[in-house]
This record gives sequence, C-alpha cells and structure tokens, in this order.
Amino acid sequence: MDLLSAALPTPIQELSNAITQKAGIRLYIKRDDLIHPTVSGNKWRKLKYNLSEAQSQRHTHLLTFGGAFSNHLYAVAAAGKALGFETIGIVRGEELADKLSPTLLFCENQGMQLHFVSRVEYKRRNADDYLQELAVNFNNPFIIPEGGTSAFALKGVAEMVPEVIAQLGKAPNYFAVAAGTGGTAAGLLSAGANVLAFSALKGGGFLEHDIANLLNGHRPISNLQLFTDYHFGGYAKWTPELIAFMNEFQQEFDIQLEQVYTAKMFFGLFDLISKKHFHNGETIVAVHTGGMQGLLTV
Repeated sequence: MDLLSAALPTPIQELSNAITQKAGIRLYIKRDDLIHPTVSGNKWRKLKYNLSEAQSQRHTHLLTFGGAFSNHLYAVAAAGKALGFETIGIVRGEELADKLSPTLLFCENQGMQLHFVSRVEYKRRNADDYLQELAVNFNNPFIIPEGGTSAFALKGVAEMVPEVIAQLGKAPNYFAVAAGTGGTAAGLLSAGANVLAFSALKGGGFLEHDIANLLNGHRPISNLQLFTDYHFGGYAKWTPELIAFMNEFQQEFDIQLEQVYTAKMFFGLFDLISKKHFHNGETIVAVHTGGMQGLLTV
C-alpha cells in the first residue's frame, strides 16, 4: 500500500576520492534522504508497514516515543497529519517542555500532542504494564516503538536490499548505516545483507543485543559489524572536528549530512577505509538515512 507518495527507487551514486581510490574499494551512497520531503530516509521505510497496520486495525491515534531531536517523532508527526491520524509523542525529559527544540516545535505544529516524562519513566517505554497504562490513558492508540523499530519496520527496511542489488547489478559486500535503536541494521540483516552499523550513542554496545532480539534468530548476528567509537560524545552531541568533516563532505560531494547520525557514520566509514579495514575490490553502500531537520540544532 502506498501510504505516502515516495520517490522510489531512491538514487544511488558513487563517492570516489583519494581515500577510496587508495584503498581500492567502491563506495556508494543510497540517497534515502530524497525518499519523501518530511518522512525521510529510514523513517519512511520503517513506518510504511507500521502505518499500514494501524490503518488495517482502524486506529485513529498513533502514539510513539522520542527525545528532543528525534527524527522518528518528526516523521510520525508529519505522516500522521498527512494520513489523518491523531498523534501523541511521549518525550524523554520533563525539562524540554519549557523550551522546545526545532524538531519538537515542528511536531507540535503538525498537531502532535507532546507529553514530557522523566528519564526514569521513559525507561519503561517497552514494559507491558506501562504500554497498557498508555493505552488506557490515550484512547487505545496504535503504539509504535521508539525509532519505529518493530517487525513491521524490519519488513520495510528489508525492501532496500533488492532495490540496491537491482541498481548495482550485484549485491554489495556491505551496507553501512548509522544506528540509534538498531532497527535499520536489523532490517538489512533480515534481508541477508552484511551490515556495518555505526552507533550514534555513547556506550552503544547494547545495540548488538537489541539487534539480535529484533532478528529473533531468523538471521545470524555474525553478519553485523558494530562500531561504537564514532559517537562524538553521545546522542545529539558533536565536536568541531565532526562539523568540519560534515562541511568538507558537502563541499567534496555536494551532499549534505547532519551531525546527529549520518556525519558520524561517514566519518567512521572513511576512517576505516583509510585504515585498510576493507579488502581491495570490495563494494560498500552507505545509506543516507535523512533526518536533515537535525541541522537546525547546529
């Protein structure tokens, strides 16, 4: 079901410079940032079947979770307005109510009801008893997990793999993605891909466990390489070095990244390429997962 008009297949283009040439690898970028003007990147793919299921169950409300700079909240707010759903966002951090980030302001302008909770309460977001409380308090909404990460999300992300194979004429050796909840990495793994996941969070080692749980034994976690050293201080944090890299990337390739997710992934990827982490002749497809509203926080 085509819930939201999407530009599919999204373009794929080669990124070639002295670093990739010296390493003898082919690096491509999958431009999922161009998939939809507001429901961009991996969020469109992760929400596709969540929204379809909500419609099939005749829900009128969507409820989900996120922080001040959540691409997911942004996408759900936009998709909900476009499709006629009422939307509710459970936001991590009570103090955020006093000064909305640009992302949360957009959500509010799209009609999303924002409910700010303590970080302690937010940690209960996946607990059955808490989800039951939310169902009672918010008129039995269709609940979408943080980041959209669910079995429905994996199904949508998995569709990217045959799309890329058709575009390249072969399967790449690796897909590279930024990782927050691990849903995009899990979706690619579920389709048989080898995945390089770059955690945007400090202490992201837990993602391997979370991704394994999402796969539920259906695909080997051995196809995953998780990198946790490129977080630049943690979620939604950055350094002058990262911003300089992001700006140089834009000048070199005429492609804009954002500092919360994609710049960290590409920084890590180019660092690994320069350190000869990959074999001569290998092909990598790095996914631009969108989230460009994050630029407003710089």
